Amino acid sequence: MSKQLALQFEFRANQTFNDFFAGNNQEIISHLQNSVAGNGELQIFLWGQSGLGKSHLLQACCHLAHSLKRSSFYLDLSTKNLPDPDILMGVDALDVVCLDNIEYIAGNKNWEMAVFNFFNRHRDSNHTLIISACCLPNELAIQLPDLKTRLNWGLTLKIQPLTNNDRITALIFKANQMGFEISPQVGLFLLTHYDRDLSALWRLLEQLDQASLAAKCKLTIPFLKKILNDTDQA
Repeated sequence: MSKQLALQFEFRANQTFNDFFAGNNQEIISHLQNSVAGNGELQIFLWGQSGLGKSHLLQACCHLAHSLKRSSFYLDLSTKNLPDPDILMGVDALDVVCLDNIEYIAGNKNWEMAVFNFFNRHRDSNHTLIISACCLPNELAIQLPDLKTRLNWGLTLKIQPLTNNDRITALIFKANQMGFEISPQVGLFLLTHYDRDLSALWRLLEQLDQASLAAKCKLTIPFLKKILNDTDQA
């Protein structure tokens, strides 16, 4: 029996399913919610390019698990230095485990073996495992054949990028979630002139919200040009 470590993790408060703009990904959300509730697939492999919200969705899974009184664990493997793989000891006892950016353990023998051993213990307990990566399981540079085989088990889902119109709608949606309003014209301006990565756009919205509150101005295009120009020159 694996030793239970004392685990404490803070989930990001604004990364729930209610805070996620689904676009064409509503089916993916339904699969994730069912799995977390114990009514769906025991294993989901979520993949897609960076900036589409995979980390947000895994965080949302943990929020949902908490609301359902199910134990959960989230680990982002894209950190600068991977933690000791012993962090997985005891995690197999938890109802829902989310391993984000699994591609970062590729080629690390200790981590690959730790995930393989954890996988077997967790699955034997019929618990839910949700994994994210930038590519399909077969395309990962995982060296341990048995681990690569197991990553292909369960349901593999590709998160779909948003269309340009969906991105504008997503910006309006996110601004509303944050408590302020932007127009479709402002949304188009931001998409045309700045980073189209959604996580970068969310951070920009936070900065713009603070600037508009300080200046007591609405987020109009002239105001945006002034604020962003001042930021670039700072």
